[in-house]
Formats: sequence, structure tokens, C-alpha cells
Amino acid sequence: MASSAVEQAMAAGATDAECTVSEGEEFSAGIRLGEVETLKEAGSRGAGLRILIGRKTGSSYTSDLSPEGIRLMVSSAIELAAVTTDDPFADLPGTGELGSLSGDLHLYNDDVAGLQPGFKIELAKRAEKAALSVDPRITNSEGASFDSHLGRRIFANSRGFAGDYRSSYCSISAVPVAKQGDSMERDYWFSTARGFLGLEQPEDIGRKAAERALRRLGAVKVETQKVPVIFEPRTARSLLESIFEAVEGRSIYRQASFLQGRIGERVASEGVTVIDDGTIPGLFGTSPFDDEGVPTRRTPVIEKGVLKSYLLNTYSARKLGLKTTGNAARGLTGNAGIGHGNLYLEKGARTPAQMIGGIKNGFYVTELIGSGVNIATGDYSRGAAGLWIRDGELAFAVSEVTIASTLQQMLTTLEAADDLEFRGSTASPTVMIAEMTVGGR
Repeated sequence: MASSAVEQAMAAGATDAECTVSEGEEFSAGIRLGEVETLKEAGSRGAGLRILIGRKTGSSYTSDLSPEGIRLMVSSAIELAAVTTDDPFADLPGTGELGSLSGDLHLYNDDVAGLQPGFKIELAKRAEKAALSVDPRITNSEGASFDSHLGRRIFANSRGFAGDYRSSYCSISAVPVAKQGDSMERDYWFSTARGFLGLEQPEDIGRKAAERALRRLGAVKVETQKVPVIFEPRTARSLLESIFEAVEGRSIYRQASFLQGRIGERVASEGVTVIDDGTIPGLFGTSPFDDEGVPTRRTPVIEKGVLKSYLLNTYSARKLGLKTTGNAARGLTGNAGIGHGNLYLEKGARTPAQMIGGIKNGFYVTELIGSGVNIATGDYSRGAAGLWIRDGELAFAVSEVTIASTLQQMLTTLEAADDLEFRGSTASPTVMIAEMTVGGR
């Protein structure tokens, strides 16, 4: 079907064409206080076409995969291309850049397809029940859930590429509420995996979520001061997302990044190595090819503190006079954007406990609020909550504060712990920043 759409587009006057077809099945069960609150089971199929007529582009998509539906999609893309203006950088990857990783990347597991709805619902109930039974102060719940997805993605273009892959995942989460006096706090924990056997036990998820909520009770606002700040892995991942925004091609060619023009320069401490790797079997940022038919790869972004590479698709690479890094990402239609594979910060040598133990007065961040990060200037200011470190121990809960610095300063003093764990396509160990301003009362 994808190849046929490309052939029809070429016959209708396109000079190049590429087609994506995707299909999937999703399930989601939301439980609250032991009762099913939401339940969704759905399937979807669709196709998207992007064509070039010279340097003019047009795109369209359809959920009607009949021959007539495909024909209308092709004619719509041709009509749209006819009324667009030339873009000198619009192109497909060269034939030498196309390809797909070989071998089993362990993206699909049959056991997810075999799970029955009643069993999935029961898993969510078990997670919530475990959370509610941890402590009398766990008085309520915002719910627990079980989600799963099975999908297939197909891509073909007019330069000889055609490929597909299947994927699966499932997840369990719990969000309990703790109350003590006038203090009420919520927190969550989750587990996600490509296959069912990779999930943590629902009871462990519920207990962990409850413990996280309980430790936030009695939170206070500290005085404004400059102290070392530690980000737990869940919040440290947001720093990786900021780095991605700063190195992705669109930010670079728009000159909207504090890292623009700094390839080969030291931008972080020697202990900072950031890798984008779409080839690691079984992980959530892994695929055999990107959304332009270019093989995924391992790209060192920052290596021992030195900026080594930007992350590019074909369009941004052409604008910058570089080569694609296999980071094209898109939905069914339109021009490809830029995404990352498995983007992670390499682990360090010290344990989180050793980091905390070496701090007399500091802040351990467990939640970030808002989006006060300016990628163009590097200015960083976000609301935060967490635990105060006093004499090398987590002493009491803190909330309603801000943490501020610049990404430039944060990177040059960043130290990574040894607890790197992948719970998504972005992963970071615990990290410590030597000094940030904590704004309180």
C-alpha cells in the first residue's frame, strides 16, 4: 500500500514521494478507589503522503485505506504542492543514506497481545490497593492505571526504500494521596516495558508511590539561599530534554540555542557525556530506521564535556551544510521534524547516597513545576519541590520554591551518579549541580 501510493504520486507528476502507514491497538484502564473509572480500547489505521515537485512540497493523510482513499490522498498532496513556494532545502535523503538496522531489536513482545482486559484491570487494582495499605495517612487516591499498545509502522519512498517494524509496550502506574493534619500531598510511581514480564510487580509500584507521597508531608518553604542541588533521576531527565532542545537542528539553524556554533568546544564538566542511541535493543527510543528511512545510530552529543554533534534530519542538515544523524521524526503527514532515540547521560562513579552524604546544606529535587527554561539564552528558573539535605541526610520536605541558574553554569558543575536506569526514551542518573539559587521566603 505504501509503495503503491508512492508509485501513484510519481505517475501523477511528483519528482519524489514518501509514504508512512501505521496501525495500532491501544488499551487503557483507569482505576480509582477500587472501581473502574475509565476504560478505553481502540484501534487505528492511517496513511500519510509527502511529495515533492521540484522543491515544492505537499502532504496529505487519510484513514480510508481503500484504493479510492489512497487515490484521493495522492491527488490532494499533488494539488497542495502546486500552490506552495519553492524551498531550496526540501529534499529526501540520498540513496546512500537510506537503510535499516538488521536483526531483532526486541521492540515487540507477543505477551502484551495475550493479556486479557480483566487481568489488566486487576493489575491496576492491585497497585492502588497496595498503595492504600502502606500507611493510615494514605487516605485517598487519584487512581491507578494499566496501559498497553501494539503498533506497526511502514515507510516507503521513491528512492528505493521500503521497511516496517512492530512495537509493543505496557505500563502500570499509581497516584496515591497522603494527608496529615492540614498537609495533603500526592506523588506517583510507574513501570513500563516492551513486554509484560519486564514490568515491576503492581504491589511494588503501589508501595513506592505511597512512600513518595508520605515523605512529602509537612513540606515547608525554606529561606532564599545558594546551595548544591541534587536532581533525582525523574527530574534529571528534564535536563536532558533541555539539552536536546539546544542541539536539535531547528534550534541551531534558527540561532535560537545557547549551543549554536559551539561544536568542538567544552560546554560541560569532563564527567558529562550525553549519548543519543536509537540502536539499543528493547528500549523505547529504539527503531531500525528514522522517519525518513535513514538507519538509526549512536551519536555522541557531548563527550567528556565537549560538544560533538547536533541532532539532525535531512532538512536541518541541508540548511546547516551537514549530514543527517538519523533523527527524523513525524506523525503520519507533513515534513519530518527532529526527535531523539534513547537520549541519556552516562553514569558516574558515586552513589546518590554518597552525593547526599557529602552535602551539609542542600536541596534534593523530586518535582519540577512550570517551564522556565530559555534555550536561546540558557536561563533556567523553575518551580520545585523535594527534600532538604542537612548534614548529609534527607531531613524534611520542601515545597513552593524556585531553583534558578543558567544551563551553561549547571553543565559546567554537573556530576552524575551511578544509578542510570531507562524508564523511557530519555534517561539520566541522579545528578548534582554544585550551586543554584533556591528561592523561598
